[in-house]
Parts: sequence; structure tokens; C-alpha cells
Amino acid sequence: MDIGDDDKNGFMAAVHKLDRSIGLDLILHTPGGSISATESLVDYLWTMFNKDIRVIVPQISMSAGTMIACSAKSILMGKESSLGPVDPQFGGVAAQAVLDEFQMAVESIKQDPHSAPLWQAIIGKYHPTFLLECMQAIDLSREMVESWLQENMFIQDADVKAKAKRVVQVLSDHSGTKTHSRHISMRRCREIGLNIEELEADNYLQDLILTIHHAFMHTFAQTPAIKIVENHKGVATVLMQGMPQMAQQFMLQPTKPPVGIDQPMIINSEPLIPQSTIPPSIS
Repeated sequence: MDIGDDDKNGFMAAVHKLDRSIGLDLILHTPGGSISATESLVDYLWTMFNKDIRVIVPQISMSAGTMIACSAKSILMGKESSLGPVDPQFGGVAAQAVLDEFQMAVESIKQDPHSAPLWQAIIGKYHPTFLLECMQAIDLSREMVESWLQENMFIQDADVKAKAKRVVQVLSDHSGTKTHSRHISMRRCREIGLNIEELEADNYLQDLILTIHHAFMHTFAQTPAIKIVENHKGVATVLMQGMPQMAQQFMLQPTKPPVGIDQPMIINSEPLIPQSTIPPSIS
């Protein structure tokens, strides 16, 4: 399920009463979502944890999820983990592809004016100012990721600006990645300069993280839940599918604090805080 503005409610519930002085390990599994909602979430988490954040990617953290990962001090990935391009999308169409197509039309008409009617049918589908919106979305996503890298992950590097620019160039290069769904492996993420920790370096931690990830995947497969934001104390905000709008999102509270990792947790699933549905994704 896409990242949206309502996710901040889930994060606020999960962060409440946590010891923020020890930093945050954020396990992230997401296809992406809204650029503006992502910016707001990063700002909130930076404020709460003083930028002391490590993002853990057990499988995929694509698009806006990659942007969140780039805002952390480091990213913990395994051999099965992937990040994705950060090129903005409008209705599933890459903003850069729209600009490239328009430039292709300009060059084609210059060379052959008779091709204008053909290109008019193609370019005519874009509404006024759409090209400007595409350019601004591209600039915004690049500026956000570049500034986050400079201010956190690469802050100790001597060539911080150049390093951040190189990473953003690779992640936002639609002509290089070819498709927004391109999966960028741990090895490639390390090659382009991201601060990557290897999940396989700690077998115990790897087992814990993958167990949590698989538990969530089973939950999504066997229940109406389509989005979960949960902390290690069992406080969770769950978005449910197939329920009335005002009852789709609610909080789960543990009936008692978990004693150990092997002890089953009993939760009370009474709806406590109804929230609105998640807005459409734009990236």
C-alpha cells in the first residue's frame, strides 16, 4: 500500500512513549507513494530521533521508500533486498519519460514538419502546465534526496555534495533505469555510494528481521489488512480493506507488555482511532 499523509498518524502512535534517545531502526517494506507525504514523514522522524535512524529493508523499499532510506544514517539490506528509482510518476507514467517524449516530438517536427499531425495526437493528451509539473516534480525529488544525503548519511564525508549528487543522478536517471519498477540490489546500492550494512553479517539479527517480515506477509495474505505501522511494543495502526471508510484504520494495543521474543502477544483489536483512507500515490 502506498505511503500517504495518513501514515503519520500511524508513526505518531508507534513513536509515542518510545525511548527516542537510542535512535530508530525502521523496518521498511513499501512500493512507494506520495512525495509530499514522504517529505513530511522524514521531517517528523528526523525531529523525533535527531536523525539517528537506520532503515532496514528485508525485501523492497521502492520509489518514495527509497527516498526514506536515503534519509537515514545507513541502510541494512540483504541479498534479497532491493531499492528502486526515485523518478516521479504521474498516473504510472514517468515524469522524465513525458519530457523526453515531448522533446522527441520537437526534434521530429523540426526534421519533418509533416509529422506534426501525428505528434499532435500524442502530445495533445497532456493538459496545460503538465510539462512544468513534470519538471518541478523531478527537481523536487532530486533536491529532497540530495539534501537528505548531505545532511545525514554523508555528513562526515569530505566530498559530501559531490557524493550525494552522484547517488541522486543514478537513482533518478529514468533513461538509465529504463523502468520505475527496476529493482536495485544491495551490491549496486553499495557501488553507487550508499552507506549499506549487510544483513547476512549478523545471523541472529537476520533471523529476527526476516521472521518479522514473513509474519507481516502472512498477515497481509490471510487477513483484510493492507497496511501496518507497528512498533516493537505491539502498538500498531492497521489499514483494513473492505470496511467502511471511517473504520478502515484502527490501532491495536497489547493487553500487556511483551516479556520476551518467544512469548506470544495477545492484542485487543477494538477500533480505537478511526482514520481516513490513504490518498492516491503520485510517485
